[in-house]
Amino acid sequence: MIGVLALQGDVREHLGVLDHLGEPARPVLVPSDLGGLSGLVLPGGESTTLSLLLASSGLLGPVGDALAAGLPVFGTCAGMILLATGVLDGRPDQTGLGMIDVAVRRNGFGSQAASFECDLDVAALGPPPVHAVFIRAPLVDAVGERVEVLARLPAAGQAPAAAAGSPVLCRQEGVLVSSFHPELTVDGRVHRYFVEMTKGA
Repeated sequence: MIGVLALQGDVREHLGVLDHLGEPARPVLVPSDLGGLSGLVLPGGESTTLSLLLASSGLLGPVGDALAAGLPVFGTCAGMILLATGVLDGRPDQTGLGMIDVAVRRNGFGSQAASFECDLDVAALGPPPVHAVFIRAPLVDAVGERVEVLARLPAAGQAPAAAAGSPVLCRQEGVLVSSFHPELTVDGRVHRYFVEMTKGA
C-alpha cells in the first residue's frame, strides 16, 4: 500500500496513476494513515503551504520519523522541495524533511507563465523518452555525491536554454524526486519505477 500525502496538490492524479498500475494506494491525512505503508508520495502543490500544513496536521514529525526509518518516498515538484536538504530561496517559516542531498531553488524556472513541456531521456526507464510537464518547477542547483541523476534537461527543445543539463529526476537510495509532474501524463513509468523501489526496500 502506497500513501499519497493529501494535504494539498495533485493528490487525485497520483492516486489515479497508481490505481491504473494496479497498485493499492490511499490518501494520507493524519498520522495513523502512515501505518502499513510500503511507500509515500509527496505531490506537487505549493511548498510553503505544504510545509505549514504538515506541521499543523501533526504529520511533520511522524512523516519524518517514517522516512528516517527507511520508508521509500517519491516527491514531485513541491514534494522535491520538501525532501531537499537545501532550499536556496526558501521562506524563514518553511520547514523541510531533508532526505535527499540536493539544493533547489523554488520556482527556479520562473512563474506560471514560464511553465513548459519537453521530452526526457531516462536510461533507467528505457525508450521512448518521458514527456515531462514543468509547472513553476524547482531548479536543482547542486547534487551530492550519493545522488544518482536519472534525467537532465535536454540541451535543445522547449526547455529553457539557460537550464540545459539541469538534473530533473534524482534518486538517493529510497528517495526519488522529480522537478516535473509525471502524474499529469499517461506515461506511468516513473511511478512504476517508484513502485519497484518500494518492493525492493
